[in-house]
Amino acid sequence: MTPVRQRAIATPAAALPSRTANGAESQGQLHFMAFTHTYVPLTAVAAGALSGRVRLPGDKSISHRAVMLGALAVGETVIEGLLEGDDVLATMEAMRAMGARISRSENGVRKVNGFGVGGALEPDRVIDFGNSGTGVRLAMAIAGSHAFATMFTGDASLVKRPMGRVTEPLRRMGAQVIARAGDMLPLAILGPERMTPIEYRLAVPSAQVKSAVLFAALNVPGTTTVIEPWPTRDHTERMFAGFGAGIEVTVNDNGERVIRLEGRPKLKPQNIVVPGDPSSAAFPIVAATIVPGSVVTVEGVLLNPTRTGLIATLLEMGAKLTIENERSVGGETVGDIRVEHAQLRGVTVPAARAPTMIDEYPVLAVAAAFAEGETIMEGIGELRLKESDRAATTLAGLRANGVDASEEKDRLIVRGRGAVMGGGTVVTEFDHRIAMSFIVMGLASEKPVTVDDATAISTSFPQFRDLMSGLGASIRPAQGESDAA
Repeated sequence: MTPVRQRAIATPAAALPSRTANGAESQGQLHFMAFTHTYVPLTAVAAGALSGRVRLPGDKSISHRAVMLGALAVGETVIEGLLEGDDVLATMEAMRAMGARISRSENGVRKVNGFGVGGALEPDRVIDFGNSGTGVRLAMAIAGSHAFATMFTGDASLVKRPMGRVTEPLRRMGAQVIARAGDMLPLAILGPERMTPIEYRLAVPSAQVKSAVLFAALNVPGTTTVIEPWPTRDHTERMFAGFGAGIEVTVNDNGERVIRLEGRPKLKPQNIVVPGDPSSAAFPIVAATIVPGSVVTVEGVLLNPTRTGLIATLLEMGAKLTIENERSVGGETVGDIRVEHAQLRGVTVPAARAPTMIDEYPVLAVAAAFAEGETIMEGIGELRLKESDRAATTLAGLRANGVDASEEKDRLIVRGRGAVMGGGTVVTEFDHRIAMSFIVMGLASEKPVTVDDATAISTSFPQFRDLMSGLGASIRPAQGESDAA
């Protein structure tokens, strides 16, 4: 039988702060409840070469921002290729709760009729973001720039993730935050009557923190400045400019990116085509690289230079990757990536590359396990703040399948031997990228690899199993389980 476990998590019942008749605030209380989660284990088995052409779902980062900017524009934004995973669906529900009207046509095109910058309505319900860290952090910024209270929560994984990196600059801008210790969900945010523009220097390379400050700054009169010592994903800046925001990006004498945003713009609705997600492309790309005889083409992949760290690393390792039909779509470069099986070699991945591939380290570690020699991944501290402690979860998964690996501070070291024994069960910690990465491992290992829970895959890549099976992968329910994934 499928195992059922209970976890206690915070539920936001009666947690919103309220205002009394004289304007004073009374603070609610956080309550807790138990909920059950049904685990769906899957097993991946080596079944021969992979082949074919596939088109991926839309990029998750761009999908979140397209929905939010559509909501902040005045008029109708049309979005093609939107990722319809659980994370983006949660963002759509949040924007609806703030007053946006969102519809879907039969061919999957989404239309967002926005409320405009500064025009959000106070939500009449708690906003539950499920597993989406990006969605909740950016929505907190939008809500926090309005003079009303909003309550946010999430699933058992998200309530363990710290929100302080976002709440700290929002507090500096004037928002009030009521949260658990460590600024963890569930939390309430109360925006001021008038936010204050700030100059904010990123302490860590985080596109989410940068983007949260910029989304809040849209509703702040004056100029907000963000200084970025390390380059991170620049979708927010590109899309802000596309929607008509007054945004300027320069590089100072220290080589740091300086982003200046003029507040209170009237954003113009856009027609957006969302390119294929490079983080999702990582799985068929690595699978085709490590499974002998494979030839796979992944079509329409986003090639933004802030997202191509994995491709650069695989090429250094000896992968046979070719980019074909390179073109521009909606201001972003996209292309088709042709992949053939190759024997990989170990490399050192510099810390400076981490922001361009932060979500791809688990599947890179799988590729490194099939390489000859030692692969050292430096500067991976941010992995500890993802859906799970991805450094620890990745390391445990590697060791469970006979791979020689270790971690040292912010380094993950994989000592590849050209082949992987497999045969282990990986504890995913409800992390979608851990689940998909070790399913990929099982397609090339000597023994099958099982992941204890595949349900989180739907947050970012609901078509994963069908897409991989279409290429020839053998992914099946774990022994004794029903086919429910």
